Amino acid sequence: MTDPNARPNVATMFRLQFEPAQDSWVLLYPEGMVRLNTPAAEILRRCDGGRSVDEIVAELELAFAQPALHDDVCAFLAQARQRGWLQ
Repeated sequence: MTDPNARPNVATMFRLQFEPAQDSWVLLYPEGMVRLNTPAAEILRRCDGGRSVDEIVAELELAFAQPALHDDVCAFLAQARQRGWLQ
């Protein structure tokens, strides 16, 4: 389980940006690019090292009027950390 007080940050070897040619958010890295779906992009855009996991969840629940996103967000953060996208 992800620590609710952790402040995830996109790893330094990755750059998160909107790519007009892809019409989506992407993670760029030296060997290529990962095209993100909308939920992944919305989560990663908030992973700036300044927000806690709980703050990210609260922001997403408010922005999308969706309660109970905690488990889904934590599951994604765990996967992103395993892939090396987060530090």
